[in-house]
Formats: sequence, structure tokens, C-alpha cells
Amino acid sequence: MKTILNFFPGLLLIFSVVFFAGCNDDEDVPQMDEKNIVEVAADAGNFSILIEAAQKAGLDSFLSSENDLTVFAPTDDAFEALLADLGLSSLDDIPVADLTSILTYHVIGAKVRSSDLTTGYVPTLSSYDGNSISMYIETGPEVMINNSVSVTTADIEASNGVIHVVDKVILPPTVVNIALANDNFTTLVQAVVKAGLVDALSSEGPFTVFAPTNDAFEVLFTQLGISGIDELTAGQLTPILMYHVVPGNVLSTELTSGEVGTLSEDNNLTVDLSSGVKINESSVVAADIQGTNGVVHVIDQVLIPE
Repeated sequence: MKTILNFFPGLLLIFSVVFFAGCNDDEDVPQMDEKNIVEVAADAGNFSILIEAAQKAGLDSFLSSENDLTVFAPTDDAFEALLADLGLSSLDDIPVADLTSILTYHVIGAKVRSSDLTTGYVPTLSSYDGNSISMYIETGPEVMINNSVSVTTADIEASNGVIHVVDKVILPPTVVNIALANDNFTTLVQAVVKAGLVDALSSEGPFTVFAPTNDAFEVLFTQLGISGIDELTAGQLTPILMYHVVPGNVLSTELTSGEVGTLSEDNNLTVDLSSGVKINESSVVAADIQGTNGVVHVIDQVLIPE
């Protein structure tokens, strides 16, 4: 079933996973606020739409009582910008199921201060097919989420967690958005765009995508004696890209050794689990990056159909 999430070209790969550092010494930890997350947001005065959305989705009680939460909180201006982008007049125009998915995508089920973040993926409380949808966090001079959303104020303490203020509403990503949000997949994105597959891979799915990195494409270009994607036609790229897509939402734990069909007609992949996870001759270097219409596994070689 298509929802409003399918029509907004939102945002998500590096090969690392987010690791939470241990807590600092007591003297380094900000004093706990006696008010819960919803109360702190209400007192701040610029999160009224967020609170209204939480009430509409039936999440206000959860955000008030559940312990050890991290909330990336969009301001009223961020919500107003989202409604304008979607051509909507109010939250009432967003189906409750979509609103719930969006809001829970802003929540991590652990208390994570900004100093505990590292670059990589973290599971959120939003889910697809029972699996946590992944959020990509990049640390540096500033904390970025999905390569497009900035944390403007960090580490606002509440009695049941911590709030980080963000300047945009973060939408759960499709498999295409996952690639768009990571600079290690710029070549893959260029190939998908040139082959005209963006809409197809942004549709309902589900899809399992074995995603080659920029480095994997550079190896292919060297083997072919070309300089880049511009020297390949859409007709050449399409069967290669479709060979990287398996129907269904297949996690790494659900793979079995043997052949598996792809969207490239009459071309199967060979899965080998005898030592790690290998797809044909490539290795899976990061697995189970979940989106709203499928899952992405990162591989270190481009797969070529016979």
C-alpha cells in the first residue's frame, strides 16, 4: 500500500555501525531534568506541532513515561516547511499511520548524548516488516542525520531521556534514499538515475539491494578501461543494476547458501555463507540497513550478470 512516505524523495552508506560509548564520569554528566521529554518540549515553546503530532499519533504518553529515549526534535518551523513541501495545510492531512512512522523515526530506544555518537547507522523505533528502520548519523564539526538534517541544539536533558533539536523533519528512507544519504554511493546513485530506475526502486517493493560502493565501481571502470558512468549507456546499466536487486525484504540472517533470483531476467545470484557472506565473488561488508520498502546490504564488488 503506497503512503505519503513513498512520494517524498527524502533522504539515507558507510560501512560502520553506530557504537554507543560508555557513560562519562558522574561529574561530566549534565544534571537530570525533573520534567519528561514532552514537558521539556512544551516548556521550550517552539515544539507545539511536534507535541500535537505526538498526541495525534497516540505517542505522547509513551514519550512521557518510557525511560532512556533519545528524541531528535523538529521545531515548529521544520514542520511548517514539511507541510509546505508536501502541499498540505495541517497535520490532519497526514494519515495517522504515516505520522506514527515519521515520529518514531525520530526516536532511538536508548539515551544517547551527542558525545556518544559515532558515524554510522543506528536503529530507530520506526519499523518495516518488524525490522527497525535505519538512521544514518554522521559526526564531525556538526552532527548530521541522513546527510541533510542538522542537529542545531544537543543534549537537552529530560527525566526520561535526552532531546537533540533538528532543523528538518526526518522522513524514513526508501532503499533509494538510503543510497542518496551516503556519499559512498554517489556512483551507484548516478547509475540508478541514468538507467531511469529511481521511481521503480522507490515504489512499494519490497526489495533487497546489494549496493556496491564507489570503490567497487572504480574497480569495474578500471577493468572495462573507462573513466566512469558517463561511458556506459542506460541499456548497459539497467541489467547490471537489476542484477543487484532481489525481490522481498531479505535480512542477512534469512539468507541461505545457494542460488537466488534477481530482477534481472534469468540471472541468479549465488550466495555462499561458508565464510562470512559472499554474493558471487563479492563480500557483504555491511548488512541489514532497513528502509521503508526494503533492505540494503553493502558489497565490495559490482555484480555482473552473464
